[in-house]
Amino acid sequence: MLVLFLLIGMFILLGGYLALAAYYSSHFPVNTWINGVYCTGKTVDQVNQELVQRAPAPVITLVDAGGMQWQIDGEAAGVKPDYTKALQDYLQQNSTGFWIGNLREAVSISMEAGRFTWPAEGLRECFETLPLVQAHKDREEGVSIQSTANGYVLQDGNAMRLNVEKAYAYLEACLKEGEVSVDLGAGECYSTLPDTDQDKIQRRLWMELEAFQSQRIIYDMGAESIELTPEVTSGFLETAKGIPTLDEGGRLVVSEGSVRAWVEELAARYDTCDTTKEFQSTRGDVVSVKYGTYGTKLDVEAEVNFLMGTLTGDLEKWPVQESQEEGNGTEPGQGNPEEENGTEPGQEDQDPGESGESGQGQDVLVRVPVYLQQGFVRGLDDIGGTYIEVDMTQQHMYYYMDGELVLDTDIVTGDTSKRHGTPQGINFVYNKQRNRILRGPDYASPVKYWMPVRGAVGIHDANWRSRFGGQIYKTNGSHGCINTPSKIMGELYDMVEIGTPVIMFY
Repeated sequence: MLVLFLLIGMFILLGGYLALAAYYSSHFPVNTWINGVYCTGKTVDQVNQELVQRAPAPVITLVDAGGMQWQIDGEAAGVKPDYTKALQDYLQQNSTGFWIGNLREAVSISMEAGRFTWPAEGLRECFETLPLVQAHKDREEGVSIQSTANGYVLQDGNAMRLNVEKAYAYLEACLKEGEVSVDLGAGECYSTLPDTDQDKIQRRLWMELEAFQSQRIIYDMGAESIELTPEVTSGFLETAKGIPTLDEGGRLVVSEGSVRAWVEELAARYDTCDTTKEFQSTRGDVVSVKYGTYGTKLDVEAEVNFLMGTLTGDLEKWPVQESQEEGNGTEPGQGNPEEENGTEPGQEDQDPGESGESGQGQDVLVRVPVYLQQGFVRGLDDIGGTYIEVDMTQQHMYYYMDGELVLDTDIVTGDTSKRHGTPQGINFVYNKQRNRILRGPDYASPVKYWMPVRGAVGIHDANWRSRFGGQIYKTNGSHGCINTPSKIMGELYDMVEIGTPVIMFY
């Protein structure tokens, strides 16, 4: 009897187990949590609905051939995750005896949606309104050269054209696979149209333009650098109806007139010869001083030749003159000491020098321009911070080095009562000599230090004087030179370099 009862009990337990196993083949077992949703006793459809309600709307990202990203708001497009396949797979793996283990400990898992669903009209509408799609729909076919603020560019309407229908089909295929990042290039959504004969002509022209605009030329102007950007160099090209022209040899035609106009504008900015400078004097006011022997003047012809030869590659027609850096405005030592040859004060006699260098870095040509005359420093301010200031009203001289006052002294300048007044102007020390005899019609004066600055006018010691400064120059001044105390003159002579600017004014 006992055996019978045991057998009946076993059949009941087995039947109950089989009944539960059958039940959990379509319902989730006890103590099961998926993405925070309690799933016990629920069907796949029921759990899927709850998971969809809890899941945030996806953001769909389309990546174009250039790597730019374009996004579709999944909520606006009606795109929703579908967990059905993932839930079915999970339930199939846990529909037999695995649920028994859940009685001892709850099971909590995270699950990704295996695919997405969407209403056809909503997704299509959002896709069609993407700027990416609109741009390709409006994109013209063919190849053309366009002028922009940054030079010429190639508008290629044939290459990499987006196939809108193929792109949309690929988007749907990705969503069906649960992918929200859609690489249109990987989906082979682009195609290229064949070039017409006119397109081929435009491409040949662009090859010339691209090489032309890729030339990097930088003008080293000293304190400043000026790069000839594609915007600048494209303005040198001759055009027909706004498009650059080619010569019979298939080369771009560079306009000499346009190049010359640019060089002349550069010279107008940097040339100081025969101009007037507003100078901040040490005494406190701003004085207007005209450039005399000192100044900067670019060699326009040399720079036109350089640019034409470099840009066209025709060095036979446009021979390039290499410049040589010397760092001075003139050849040192030129000029006439007043006492040796009797030159009247103020007479100029020096040869303008040239300076500069050209060098080439990686894909960059650095050009120091050729100068007809070059200042002690190069740049918009060609006087710089090292100069001699001669204030003839105050009868005082200052020497600045790198912007710092390092020496100053009383002086005696040209005798104004005898019309030997020292001339005003911006000049420079063009020579330095020791132990000279300064000679004139009625004198011969030995000096230890001689620094001519303008023709026969120079700065020198005057041991025959016991006093300097004040009003001496009005009745007992020099023959035009700048008389300086011997001790101070020795210090100044040792510090000053040939080429140093000398600003002289009343």
